[in-house]
Amino acid sequence: MNQKSPPHPRPVNPGRRTFLRRSAAATLLAGVPTGWAGRLFADDSPEVADIRFGIIALTDCSPFVIGAEKGFFARHGIRPTIAKGANWAAIRDALSNGDNQATHMLLGMPLASSMGLLGSPKKPMVIPWLINRNGQAITLKADLKGVVQEDPKALKPIAEKAKSAGAPMTFAMTFPPGTHAMWLRYFLGAGGIHPDRDVSLLTIPPPQMVANMKIGKMDGYCVGEPWNARAVADGIGFTAITTQKIWPDHPEKVCAFTAEFAEKNPKTVKAILKGLHEASVWLDTPANRAEQCEIVSRPAYINCPKEIILGRLGGSYDMGDGRKFEDDHPMIFSVRNCNYPQPKYAKWWLSQFRRWGMVQGAPDYDGVSRSVFRPDLYEDALKELGVKSGGLDPRPETLFDGKTFDPAQPEAYATSFEIHSRKD
Repeated sequence: MNQKSPPHPRPVNPGRRTFLRRSAAATLLAGVPTGWAGRLFADDSPEVADIRFGIIALTDCSPFVIGAEKGFFARHGIRPTIAKGANWAAIRDALSNGDNQATHMLLGMPLASSMGLLGSPKKPMVIPWLINRNGQAITLKADLKGVVQEDPKALKPIAEKAKSAGAPMTFAMTFPPGTHAMWLRYFLGAGGIHPDRDVSLLTIPPPQMVANMKIGKMDGYCVGEPWNARAVADGIGFTAITTQKIWPDHPEKVCAFTAEFAEKNPKTVKAILKGLHEASVWLDTPANRAEQCEIVSRPAYINCPKEIILGRLGGSYDMGDGRKFEDDHPMIFSVRNCNYPQPKYAKWWLSQFRRWGMVQGAPDYDGVSRSVFRPDLYEDALKELGVKSGGLDPRPETLFDGKTFDPAQPEAYATSFEIHSRKD
């Protein structure tokens, strides 16, 4: 007997099939943390886990070193390597060519590189994080003790005499568009001394400052710690003024990326910023300072006795000429909205580029500051950590000479200085 053929399967509506499959998946994943999807979960891990961080041997490299040594980067999926550079040009080039993916950098350097200024190959960079504030100084040779302190006007007759004798005074900074160059130029200009006409300026890497002063190569320098404290400890110089006296809570170093890397690897950048946040909070905890100094003083990092680093880090200043005090604005890494990449700081730097003839004509203050300083990246990283930032601060800033910078009028400020090197 012929068997009856089985009935033809009833076609299933494709839309119905999709609905059933999604309903089953929803049931299986009920209660699973938000963000899980795809195979099992959305991949929030960094696009690039192995990151080389460039640093220079300065106390303010600490967030990178501590982030690596204490596991703060690893907590967010980053496998860090700390690469100490010989000088700031080497740090810039290693970031530009991709040898390093993130770097400790002077605030003005990403601006200069993005604009192709002062010999920098044009390479767009971004700053989503300010590393620290304060903590730099101007050191003068021991012969000037008792003659010059915080008032640069006391230096003017000495500079005039040296220039008239055909041997202008010589001062060193660490990189032409960098922070130390700007503090030194501002200090000299406030004293009536033209940094491009009345004295000679040298570029010297931070760790070499003390050795160069020791052999009599220069009359003074501006650099970050611990190299000002080291000159005092070695008896070869004294601190005339700290940079926080020039501008209280001024911005200093930054964490920079190339714009290309940041665009291609947003999760990596976010993970790095999260690690920097946690390292910076750790650093601003007074109980951790001794351990910080023990770690960063090692030869692989700063290579300086930890005791020399510790004093000024905690605000205890021996200026080397009899002045001793506790500073209420020492180097900070996290507090007082320290890390927010305020666009007004970019505008201040551009105003000084303009003042000293480093640009031709008025720069694009708004456009450059908007493209280089990236508070959006900063805010995104902190939001995922559940941390509320202090936000934008558009208030004017007044420096030690009484001049006020209004970020709404940077060009008026740039052209208001009697001493300048503008080319137009």
